[in-house]
Amino acid sequence: MKLGQAERRKDRRVETELPVFLGNARGITRDMSPSGAFFWISGRYAVGESVSFSMEMKTAGGTMMWKCRGNVVRTEPRDNDIGVAVRITESAMERAAA
Repeated sequence: MKLGQAERRKDRRVETELPVFLGNARGITRDMSPSGAFFWISGRYAVGESVSFSMEMKTAGGTMMWKCRGNVVRTEPRDNDIGVAVRITESAMERAAA
């Protein structure tokens, strides 16, 4: 967050690196919360665009996929990747396919 900018996040974000999948692209999260995520991935995404993505989570019960839909609220270019901040509008946790 920039100095002097008001915090607009609904939930506190946790820094974590999890595999993220969006279409045929694979990236990695920087942080996430129940209502949003920021990840580095290849491709082009526009603010306001609706996206579907999944994050892979290892649990004691096995690998789970957090499947999400949301809207891009910010992008940040970086080398060959782009940082994408998404506000999650729908999500479901599913066991990963074996």
